[in-house]
Amino acid sequence: MKTSLKLELADAKLMIEAAKRKAEEIGVKETIAVVDDGGHLIALERMDGARITGPEIAVAKAFTAAGHKRSTHLFNAPPHGPALPGNEAFGIQHMFPGKFAVFVGGFPVVVNGEVIGGVGISGGNGEQDTAVGLAALAALREALAPQGYDVVVEADIKR
Repeated sequence: MKTSLKLELADAKLMIEAAKRKAEEIGVKETIAVVDDGGHLIALERMDGARITGPEIAVAKAFTAAGHKRSTHLFNAPPHGPALPGNEAFGIQHMFPGKFAVFVGGFPVVVNGEVIGGVGISGGNGEQDTAVGLAALAALREALAPQGYDVVVEADIKR
């Protein structure tokens, strides 16, 4: 049997609040989604004025990051991004219509080397979504470090 770590609602809320602070700091209206290791939504928040398409996109990014244990933009990173034409997973986003995102804004939540969920950010450009996502991960790292947990805070995560 394996003992595993689980994201809880308090963790998701902490991540969302940090993400919102960063979004406000850089002047972008974002939607932030946090999912568990099975890709199931724990928490979602769409900032006032954020695009109405944000919730679906943010959830898809978080689902993809958790399920495939990698930052979503890595699917299309040249030259070996698996979802690029001619590569091994070209068209993978069609396997889960509306749920699989292969562009920037989704990051796995990795604690002590284990993917325990994902965070998806939608509303800004790639640089903005990345900054907001990293803020969410950094807040979780800061909160969990005193308990001896290590949270990965990187743009390019692949497990």
